[in-house]
Amino acid sequence: MKKKLTAILTASAMVAALCACGGSQPAATTAAPAETPAATEAPATEAPAAETEAAAETEAAETEAAAEESSEGKVFNIYAWNEEFKGFFEKYYKVPDGVTVNWIITPSDNGAYQQKLDEALLNQENAADDDKVDMFLAEADYILKYAGSDATQDITKIGVTDFSNTYNYTVQAASDANGVVKGVSFQCCPSALIYRRSIAEDVLGTSEPDEVQAKLDSWEKFNAVAADAKAKGYYMTPSFAETYRVFSNNCTTPWVDADNNLQFDPQIEAWMDQTDEFIKNGYTLTAGIWDDEKNAQMFADGKTMCFFGPAWYFNFCMGNAQDPEKGCSGDWAITEGPAAHFWGGTWLMAPAGTDNPTMLADIMNTFINDEEVCSALVENEAQFSNNQAVNAKFAADESYGNEFLGGQNDVAVFSAMTDNIVWENHTIYDQLLNEGLQNQMQEYYKGSVDKETALKNFYNYVNETYPAIVTPQ
Repeated sequence: MKKKLTAILTASAMVAALCACGGSQPAATTAAPAETPAATEAPATEAPAAETEAAAETEAAETEAAAEESSEGKVFNIYAWNEEFKGFFEKYYKVPDGVTVNWIITPSDNGAYQQKLDEALLNQENAADDDKVDMFLAEADYILKYAGSDATQDITKIGVTDFSNTYNYTVQAASDANGVVKGVSFQCCPSALIYRRSIAEDVLGTSEPDEVQAKLDSWEKFNAVAADAKAKGYYMTPSFAETYRVFSNNCTTPWVDADNNLQFDPQIEAWMDQTDEFIKNGYTLTAGIWDDEKNAQMFADGKTMCFFGPAWYFNFCMGNAQDPEKGCSGDWAITEGPAAHFWGGTWLMAPAGTDNPTMLADIMNTFINDEEVCSALVENEAQFSNNQAVNAKFAADESYGNEFLGGQNDVAVFSAMTDNIVWENHTIYDQLLNEGLQNQMQEYYKGSVDKETALKNFYNYVNETYPAIVTPQ
C-alpha cells in the first residue's frame, strides 16, 4: 500500500495506474443442522424440530456477528481540518458503548492537513489498532487524490450500499476510475449568487430573487450591471477571485492533459479577462477570497452587491453579515446567477485498514440515509443535506425559510439547481493549481508585477510543486 499511496501523494503516477483495495467482512457461518427425526416419530414433532433448527442458525449468526463487532477497535480515529462536522457528529450520532472517538484536527493552511493525513495513511498498515485512521474527511478540490488511491476502500463491501437519495455528483466525486465508491458526503453544495437585497433594489430596481435572476442570468448581463453598480457607488463583487469558482466549475478540459501538459481552459481565460476588466474599472477589490478586506464588505456598511457560495458559506463563513450589531442579517437573498456551479463539500472517506468497519459504515449510512438526522442538518444547522427526499420535504414546506435570507426558502432554490451540477474534468492536482493561479494573479491585480511575470511565476510554482507537469515555459 505504501508504494502506491506514495506515488499518488507525490503526483508522479497517473490516476489510471491506481487500484482500489476493497475490504470485506467474514460471512456468518451456519449452525450444524439438528438431528433428523426417526422414521417412526409422529409428524407432529417435525415442525418444532425445524423451528429449533432455524432458531439455532439465527442464534449462531447473531452470536458470530456480535463477536465480530466486539472484536473491532475501541478507539475510532477521525482526521479533519476543522470542527464543523465534529459538531454535527457529536449532536446527531450515537457512539457505540465502549468506543472512544478521537479527533485529529489539523488546519488546512499551507497543506498541513493533507500532510498530517498522508503520514498517517502511509503508516496505516503498521500502526497499532488504536492509532489507525478509521475515517477521514476530504474536500472536493483534492478528493480524487484519495478516492483513486489504494489508501481507501470500497464502502459497499462494509455495508454502505444505498445511494438512492444522494446526489449523483457526490457519489461520482468519491469514486475511483472504475466506479468503486470510497466515501460519502453528508452535504450537497450547489453554489448560488448571494446578493444584498437593499443594494439590488438601488441598482436593479428590484430585490425579488426571480427578477434579480432575470437581470443576472448571463455573464454579459452581470458585467453590464457591474458598471451600473459602480455608477451608484457599489462594488459588484468583493474579491478579484469571487467569480473564479463559477468559471472553473464549468471547464470543459482538465488542468492537465493525457500527456501531462498544463493547459488553460477557455473558462479560466474568461475569468482572467473578466477580472482584468473588473479591477481596471473598480468593479471589485483586489482582496483575496478569505481576506479581511473582503470580509468587511459583509457588514451593514459594506458596499458590495454580490457574493458567491453554497449553504455552508453563508451559514458558516459570512459571520460578519450575521453580526448582531454591525451585520445585516435578513438583507440577503440567493439565486443561481450567471452559471450553475458548486463549491466544496465534505466527504467522509473510508481508509483501508480501519479496525472499525462496522461503525464506519454506520456513520456513513446515518449521515446520508437517516431521515431524522438529515432533517436535523437542514432544520437546525441550515445545511443542504445529501438526501434528496429530505430536501424535497423542506423545499415544499411553505412555512420553512432562512432568517439570514429574509425568510427565503434556500432549500427550494438549491434543490432546483442540483440537476445542473456536473462533476467532470477534475484531476488530483486541482486544489494547488487553482490556489496557485489565484495567488499569482493577485500580485498582478495589486500592481506588484505585470501579467507576464505573474504567469511566469505561476509556471515556476507548478514546476516546483508538480515536477511531472509540463508547463509552457
